[in-house]
Amino acid sequence: MAESASVSDEAPAARASWRDYKELTKPGVVALLILTSWIGMCMAVPGWVPLDVLILGNLGIAFCASAAAVVNHVVDQRIDQRMARTRNRPLAKGRVSNRNAIIFALALGVAGMAILLIWINALTAWLTFASLVGYAFIYTLFLKRATPQNIVIGGLAGAAPPLLGWTAVTGEVHGHALLLVLIIFAWTPPHFWALAIHRREEYALVDIPMLPVTHGVRFTQLHIMLYTIIMFLITLMPFATRLSNWLYLAGAVVLGLRFFYWSIEIWREKNPKAPIYAFKYSITYLMLLFLIMLLDHYLLPLPAYPA
Repeated sequence: MAESASVSDEAPAARASWRDYKELTKPGVVALLILTSWIGMCMAVPGWVPLDVLILGNLGIAFCASAAAVVNHVVDQRIDQRMARTRNRPLAKGRVSNRNAIIFALALGVAGMAILLIWINALTAWLTFASLVGYAFIYTLFLKRATPQNIVIGGLAGAAPPLLGWTAVTGEVHGHALLLVLIIFAWTPPHFWALAIHRREEYALVDIPMLPVTHGVRFTQLHIMLYTIIMFLITLMPFATRLSNWLYLAGAVVLGLRFFYWSIEIWREKNPKAPIYAFKYSITYLMLLFLIMLLDHYLLPLPAYPA
């Protein structure tokens, strides 16, 4: 393993392409985060979000999220080299050196923080920084390797974007913004545990204490079902608190029942591909849930809620 690490450290810059640096930022993950950040912005106001806040706010958040993703690649390099899903990543293959990756992460992080501090507001900047530290260091360096509850605890960092979007527009933390965070926080465990079941052998190989590795697949299947129920109930709260109207409620119910169907399929163990299908659906689920919330917000506006 030491030899693999040294290869990455000494990899010539000419071997890296812009696509390798793009991959380091985990663009698919960041795109989903920015979708929820954008919708957090829209939900914070009855009308349209100011264009400068919409562009610069999401750009700053995206840069910081990308910086955290690059740090994740650096920290997980040795693990990535041993897992089939990740062994072709730029750092794992030595196409990008550790030094260049760290410089890239610093540049992204500094640029993101500067944008947020100069053009948005300090609250959003420091909440974004806390989220970056939470994911890149507290989760990746410590929690991921320390406890099978890593996803539950560390999921808070990944759930922050709707709050960041909200504070970028309003400059304050609101209960409804925290409710959006809670939805993603409850979504994260069943989303990731489904993948962990699918990749259980690989996580065991690299000594990462994911729940199916430490407590078994059956225990994890049960907890996916329980967390799915909790998530479903939480997704009804925007309607109950008058953040959203009946269109959102209908969408949340339909999407949530489909999510629960996949949790049952995982439990039944009749379809060996159910965990990976559930994982893929969970991504679509979150995107559609927030998009329906956005449509509801503009098509069926409710009277202004109290601050």
